Amino acid sequence: MPTPTAPDFLRPALAPGLLGAVVLTVGAFLLDSSLFTIVRFAVAILALIVLVFAWRGRTWWALPLLAAIAVCWNPVWVLPLSGQPWAAMQFAAAVVFVAAGVLIKVPAPRDGR
Repeated sequence: MPTPTAPDFLRPALAPGLLGAVVLTVGAFLLDSSLFTIVRFAVAILALIVLVFAWRGRTWWALPLLAAIAVCWNPVWVLPLSGQPWAAMQFAAAVVFVAAGVLIKVPAPRDGR
């Protein structure tokens, strides 16, 4: 039986991308709640984490989208959005998180770590 070889790339943005999509989906139901501030914090932080992985993986199309998500869901400087457009943005950002998590590939280290 042949020995398995190490992969050529890693998908480090998959876990934070999927977690961001879950937080955004749950947050769509909490738009009018005071808990939405926690959703804003989580989404902004996860967007910046995925943005770093996109930079490392040279996935340039994801950088402006993730930066826009980090700015729009920023809990410190709140954008005055509400209603149906804001709910639609929740699901659109979730799609961006899933797509980025699946498509961002970072080269695997060659030294065995």
